[in-house]
Amino acid sequence: MSETPKTRSSLKQRLITAFALIPVLIAVLAIGGWFAAAACTACLCVALYEELNCLKQGGYRPVQWTAYASLLVGAALSLMHSPTVILLVMGVLILAAQLCVMCRKEPKLLDILVSVLPMLTVALPGLCLISILDTQPRALQLMLLVFVFASSIGCDTLAYFVGSTVGGPKLCPHISPKKTVSGAIGGLVGSVLFMLAVEGGFRLAVPELFAGMSLWWTIAAALVCGVAAQMGDLFASMVKRHCQVKDFGSIFPGHGGMMDRLDSVLFTSIVIFCYRALLLGLI
Repeated sequence: MSETPKTRSSLKQRLITAFALIPVLIAVLAIGGWFAAAACTACLCVALYEELNCLKQGGYRPVQWTAYASLLVGAALSLMHSPTVILLVMGVLILAAQLCVMCRKEPKLLDILVSVLPMLTVALPGLCLISILDTQPRALQLMLLVFVFASSIGCDTLAYFVGSTVGGPKLCPHISPKKTVSGAIGGLVGSVLFMLAVEGGFRLAVPELFAGMSLWWTIAAALVCGVAAQMGDLFASMVKRHCQVKDFGSIFPGHGGMMDRLDSVLFTSIVIFCYRALLLGLI
């Protein structure tokens, strides 16, 4: 399958943007601490705004303040106390969103659902990512954070190249017509390869960190991350298609908005957060 000039230009633009963002990401992860938490929170607020704005363009009236409150309050409390407080914050604010819609002159069930949707698909996974910043030792924290982005990047990269080269049956044609089954399989392989490469580097640099840790756990987590990354991408496509918008925003040339860039990262954050709990029980 030959690429058109438009496709090649789009790919070039995506690669330039990606290479420009990588140093910024590395710097934020290297600094860590409250600076990284603040940077993550700022990016997540933009993603929340984009998803809420997309839903409004689709004709819905989501309650907005509860989504931002769940992220901001949850981030502060999860770092100062415990990640388990996230459940309390989310529960209270979901009820608050429901109450706000029910008190309107024309309450609609769909407005309750779309009010909760950004909390579950942006705020909650974003809080999982921020909670990883509290992991000790620092080497394990860095590895887990890199896992989140490496699995997403590896999945997206190989899914694109395998899918465009091999082609074949479509994965979810009614949601994303260009995605193929071969690309999905390539994405799983990419997630595994990138995460194994990251762990290999950390095993060489900090061998004492891996006492009692099996490589098979990472392979299993990478496969789940590959599935989660593609589900995040498909979910974002489904929302855009339903609301009839092309991109969530235009911050990143070739990538769209913040939500377009973070869709797969958000879903892999949930997997790595759970993987973190497993590792902390083993070491």
